[in-house]
Amino acid sequence: MTYLLTVESPFALSKWQAFFANFPLFAKAFLYTLGMSIGALILALILGILFGALATSKKKGHRIFARIYVELYQNTPLLVQLVFVYYGLAIISRGHIMFSSFFTAILCVGVYHGAYIAEVIRSGIEAVPKGQIEASLSQGFTYEQTMSLIVLPQAVRTILPPMTNQVVNLIKNTSIVAIISGADIMFTAKAWAYESTNYVPAFAGAAILYFIMCFPLANWARRKEEANKKTYSV
Repeated sequence: MTYLLTVESPFALSKWQAFFANFPLFAKAFLYTLGMSIGALILALILGILFGALATSKKKGHRIFARIYVELYQNTPLLVQLVFVYYGLAIISRGHIMFSSFFTAILCVGVYHGAYIAEVIRSGIEAVPKGQIEASLSQGFTYEQTMSLIVLPQAVRTILPPMTNQVVNLIKNTSIVAIISGADIMFTAKAWAYESTNYVPAFAGAAILYFIMCFPLANWARRKEEANKKTYSV
């Protein structure tokens, strides 16, 4: 006698019904990811502005220090940095230095993208005519005052589009916290899919949630860049 094994389609309506029935789990993960992204962005902006300014400093030591930071984090994988901070520090310190997965993600993603934002800031500062910097310094402004009052406000127009792209990348890179069991969208999707075997709804739903966060920013950056091109082409 022949037995036929029927396998339910991964796109079956029942699987999507199960997904929506468990959507509060994904909504909680969405808020977790959003909070993590905001924390990492604040850290990245602080580091980016600081090292971007150092990279354009007249002091060679400041420029070297900024370059070391940028090269170190741009040329090592974020995954390696995350694993080192979460597991490595705990092992090296014999359990004295331990961070939660949430704080580890903020720290690692923030520091990593701070290096890229520093390059965006540096390029924006260098786009401002040097004569304005020299004029402000000759008028008695300190270097810090020149940067904060004269240079950075003018550089914002150039900086905003690539900066927004970095924010989008930062949000997407928070998904790496799933490897250390952070309660983000990706980990929630993976855990629920494994438990329910509803892989297509789980990961398609996760993709949609990331899209909801990233698309408005990416679209705004594109429109801003087009507006800048029209302004400078006139």
